[in-house]
Amino acid sequence: MLFNSTKYNKNLLDLGILFLRLVSAISMLSHGYPKLQMLLSGKIEFMSLWGLTPMFTLALVVFAEFLCSFFVILGLFTRLASLPIIFTMMYAIFGIHFHDEFSKMELPIFYLMSFIMILIHGAGKYSIDAMIEQRRNEWS
Repeated sequence: MLFNSTKYNKNLLDLGILFLRLVSAISMLSHGYPKLQMLLSGKIEFMSLWGLTPMFTLALVVFAEFLCSFFVILGLFTRLASLPIIFTMMYAIFGIHFHDEFSKMELPIFYLMSFIMILIHGAGKYSIDAMIEQRRNEWS
């Protein structure tokens, strides 16, 4: 294999997408789980977004960072599930950390780029989405 070749192996690409999905979404879960615990405890110390209550804002972030990450891990509704995470990271970058030093934006930028790549490529071969598509093709 030449390092300057534009050819790729589809199986390796699907394996790379699987690793990207798992690492990105499991890492995102580590941010969403403490927020889920905060939401369930009722002791909410969170920002207010666009005039929404802190509790509702926290619920939206928990939906994106925890529930949608779980769907991305499974590879179920992957493109749809990546959208709330992308919007949450965009808000984290431009709404919360925009005037901070770059090191504060670095992690949300990493997540944003990772989930944009997942949105573009989809879940890949090793996913529930692929199994559903295969069944759909068998029935048609």
